[in-house]
Amino acid sequence: MKLLALETSAETASVALLTGGHLLHREGGTPGTHACFVLGWVEALLAEAGCSLNDVDGIAFSAGPGSFTGLRLAVSVAQGLAVATGIPLIAVPTLEALAYGRGDGLHLCCMDARMSEVYSQACEVSGGTVIVRGEARVGAPGALPPPPGELSAWQACGSGFALPDAQALPWLQALAAVDASAAPHARDVARLGARMLDAGRTVDAALAAPLYVRDKVAQTTAERLAAGGRA
Repeated sequence: MKLLALETSAETASVALLTGGHLLHREGGTPGTHACFVLGWVEALLAEAGCSLNDVDGIAFSAGPGSFTGLRLAVSVAQGLAVATGIPLIAVPTLEALAYGRGDGLHLCCMDARMSEVYSQACEVSGGTVIVRGEARVGAPGALPPPPGELSAWQACGSGFALPDAQALPWLQALAAVDASAAPHARDVARLGARMLDAGRTVDAALAAPLYVRDKVAQTTAERLAAGGRA
């Protein structure tokens, strides 16, 4: 199987190409610059693997939640490539990909959503399968609920745990580990996307869309200024 994967929802963008048991990837950029790199990385990875886009069996994209602009970029690139070639698309939930990259175990995933909020979801990874323990949600970092069951069995991961209000949660220290540096990556989108493709979990290119979770995806200038930001 050859599968192309795109992840542009995080601070750093990444693209991966899974070919058989080998995984090639590129990463870099900063928010607002991802569009400058993604297609070039796709071409570079295909050339490195010695194949063309028409040899690819599926295109997986990190569907969200995450940066509004970043999610739109991944969807748009995936749609454009799929429409041109007829390659199936796989919409991989971003928080599930984050959990998948942490390996087997119980993972409370939490990503900075800006606008004084975080995206979060409790997931269990077992034998390469992700089992969600609740729906993805958005809310204030200080109101993040603890994961279900025995707290010491859970590991926390994601940029949301770098926020002061999340670090002050009274139950956080009871978890087995906290890794605020963990971020979604295309290599995990590729691995999870391959499993989803095998299971027939594809989406029509015309219907592919980001998973925003929140209804409001941006603040007004007045709201940014009131929160201490810049116009």
